[in-house]
Amino acid sequence: MPPRRDRLDPAVFRLPAQRIREGYYSDQYFNLSRELMEAEGRHPHVLMQVFQKQRSTLGGIDEALAVLRECSGHHAPDGAWIPGWDNLVVHALHEGDEIEPYETVMTIEGDYSLFAHLETVYLGSLARRSLVMRNVEAVVHAAAGKPILFFPARHDHWLVQTGDGWAAHVAGAIGVSTDAQASWWGGIGIGTVPHGLIAAYGGDTVAAATAFAGRYADEMNVTVLVDFENDSVRTALEVADALGDRLWGVRLDTSEALVDVALQDESGAEDHHGVTALLATRVREALDAAGHERVRIVVSGGFDAEKIEAFERAGAPVDAYGVGSSLLRGHNDFTADVVRVEGRPCAKAGRGERPNPRLERVW
Repeated sequence: MPPRRDRLDPAVFRLPAQRIREGYYSDQYFNLSRELMEAEGRHPHVLMQVFQKQRSTLGGIDEALAVLRECSGHHAPDGAWIPGWDNLVVHALHEGDEIEPYETVMTIEGDYSLFAHLETVYLGSLARRSLVMRNVEAVVHAAAGKPILFFPARHDHWLVQTGDGWAAHVAGAIGVSTDAQASWWGGIGIGTVPHGLIAAYGGDTVAAATAFAGRYADEMNVTVLVDFENDSVRTALEVADALGDRLWGVRLDTSEALVDVALQDESGAEDHHGVTALLATRVREALDAAGHERVRIVVSGGFDAEKIEAFERAGAPVDAYGVGSSLLRGHNDFTADVVRVEGRPCAKAGRGERPNPRLERVW
């Protein structure tokens, strides 16, 4: 993906700056190290180098930079905060940059006591956002140009939504499900007529969809889940007939424990559980035969890059993929090492300086 050269304003992140400055979110050994250096008047001029060990996509770098800008420094004897950013020299790559194993993504140069307490926080930002970005990029590639809808909000703590949504956006997801996920670029969450609302209308998908479209069709693309009764073909037709041009799409989300009514007479029942390419085909054929060619099909439920690739190889008539918990799995850890002290090489064995000409001076 092309790198984004503009950086997010630090104010976007709404950092709990006071808490971060105090070390509330930091591993205690970093806090104690800072406290010791300050107590002994030790202010080593270091070069800190940040990297990770996998081929990946860089996320969270602007958040990490905001942490350094807003929270580096020290407390004066009277308790006043003295910012340290202007005394640091920071170079970094950009959000969405493709990175190689062990490639340096950021360097911080200056008085170590000004930023020793921040390592836990900025590495955590990089790890989390890069994980999401790498996973989203993989499903975007697998979908071969079809939209990816980012739907993992319910699978993790609500506090991660803002940054995760941004990472998904940079990596190419076409939509997110909560306003929080869309907040860093000024968007809004999108969604479908959910199972809960259908239940609230007595299990009548058409009634729920009609009410939903009557209120929201003028402000969003109405998409309706059609698996509530495990009869997606029939329900899709009923919804399309009832909503007409107000219906943008239907969403297939059949439980992996079930075989949809449309496929129960097929041989090899074990191959037809959940949402399958054949189920999407059956729904497409029925909609087209009834004159609803314009209605899109969205699929969700256990999708990851591998499953999307299988659907694409099968030529499944899918217009968009909703992907959830798989986008939060895996790890993408980052490491920070002091590699130079007072201008001289000084690093843990095996962790020497790795200059990177792609790094750019920050602010």
